[in-house]
Amino acid sequence: MYMYPTYHYEDQAFLERQFPGLPGFPGAPQFPGQSGPPTYSQAPTAPPPAFIPQQQSASTFAVDPGAISFCLFRNTFIWLNNGARFWYYPIFVGPFSVAGFRWNGRFWTIFGIDTRQINSFSCF
Repeated sequence: MYMYPTYHYEDQAFLERQFPGLPGFPGAPQFPGQSGPPTYSQAPTAPPPAFIPQQQSASTFAVDPGAISFCLFRNTFIWLNNGARFWYYPIFVGPFSVAGFRWNGRFWTIFGIDTRQINSFSCF
């Protein structure tokens, strides 16, 4: 299993290198209907919910990027195949990976993961 290294959310250069074309960076495409200069994706300003949701069902297959894209810019609880679980705030979904911010218990840190390592997720 490979998990991307964790970076502090202020490392914008990391996002530019790992996810070229990520909306919100100069020269990157904008969301439809967005006008004006691009905005920069920032970590959430508040902690995630104080509860841990119950895992609904586990998947024996990789998580579909289309499914997790409905959780973009929302608090999302993720369960990994290795048993790890955490609050996540996804800001980008690629064909095989998700980028966003992971709650470490005190603050949000930049975090990316291969969708094949995600067992299940629930967004709020």
